[in-house]
Amino acid sequence: MDHEATAAADARRRIARTDVLLADPRLAEAAGRLGRGVVKAAVVAAQRRARAGEIPPDAVAGAAVAALPATASGLRPVLNATGVLLHTNLGRAPLSDAAREAVAVASGATDVELDLETGRRARRGRSVLAALLERVPQAEAAHVVNNGAAALVLAATALAGNREIVIGRGEMVEIGDGFRIPELLAATGARLREVGTTNRTTPDDYAAAVGEDTGFILKVHPSNFRITGFTRGADVAELAGLGVPVVADIGSGLLAPEPLLPDEPDAASMLKAGAHLVTASGDKLLGGPQCGLVLGHGDLVRRLARHPLARALRVDKMTLAALEATVRGPRTPTEEALHADAATLLARAERLAARLRDDGLDAAAVRSEAAVGGGGAPGVVLPSAAVSVPDAYAARLRRGTPAVMGRVEDGRCLLDLRSVPPDRDADIAEAVRLAASWCTGS
Repeated sequence: MDHEATAAADARRRIARTDVLLADPRLAEAAGRLGRGVVKAAVVAAQRRARAGEIPPDAVAGAAVAALPATASGLRPVLNATGVLLHTNLGRAPLSDAAREAVAVASGATDVELDLETGRRARRGRSVLAALLERVPQAEAAHVVNNGAAALVLAATALAGNREIVIGRGEMVEIGDGFRIPELLAATGARLREVGTTNRTTPDDYAAAVGEDTGFILKVHPSNFRITGFTRGADVAELAGLGVPVVADIGSGLLAPEPLLPDEPDAASMLKAGAHLVTASGDKLLGGPQCGLVLGHGDLVRRLARHPLARALRVDKMTLAALEATVRGPRTPTEEALHADAATLLARAERLAARLRDDGLDAAAVRSEAAVGGGGAPGVVLPSAAVSVPDAYAARLRRGTPAVMGRVEDGRCLLDLRSVPPDRDADIAEAVRLAASWCTGS
């Protein structure tokens, strides 16, 4: 055996055994926090690197510690610098501090279905339902399910099982990931009665289709596209007097009008116009957790809430807590980002870019355009500002801790600040420094 092979064999023999490494105080503490399996996998991976000669044998424990995740979950925190406020791939709306605190409290034993005064069972989610009705006084009752599509499925099953749902052809939309409203509704056993054409549907089209077999009329807001030109649609007020319930699926979750988004429907306005039920998502413009909201006439909401399917679509206690804190609490991160001042955003970008240039990095402040995202407000452009860095940084930024997700345009990586909370600018700067260091090998 030559000298190099002998040295390599000696180095491999000096790699500590797995049980010895797991006894290292740092790894033992991590095992109690993350689980033994997670820590052992990191140790084995570090031992493999040492055998390959990538790290010295006495660095195995440190390498294993460095490779450990922050939590036992595979999900990693991401700084959303895409400029898309409700980025579906990043979990849509980030929760407010109030909602996060509420989730932490609800994660233990809590009075979700208990009246502490009497010691008896109480209505599940009673406080969040009260909060929703306070925010939308036009609604007589409310119900919460696990997402917006579930709210619509529950309405179709409870009100139109084996009956007809009258819907305009221009509202037979796909809602993302290949799921389509017609197929979703047909899966409930309801039959779809299409009326009108793709671009023009009148109240008379609906009236002609309504009959004894009609469960309800469905109005779907085409939230992720627009049809312009020679168009006509029937609004809720024109359909409310046709003798059957009108269900309005508004999608984005606004409870009241938002002046910045005048074309985005809201629950209060739909109910005021005559809708019998409104369904919406909680993790979009409302800024809360993923859930589906049902608001409207008391008798119809109760039919949905008491239907057997409602049990399968029930939300957990942490969702209830986060939703209530969102509805009752301060402005959400989504609201803050939506209402951010463009001049203030540009000043932030200029300060951040100047700080990076002082470090010798290629960075510039540029004006940019942000979007609402999450299938809401298509075509609405939000003036914004971004820090422009080399596009080669993009991949490294995504792999950092925390991960930073920007967007690449015209050969540059733009870190749009409208979707970044102001108190995270320092984290953006540090992430860019590390990305630059990695890309240059320094």
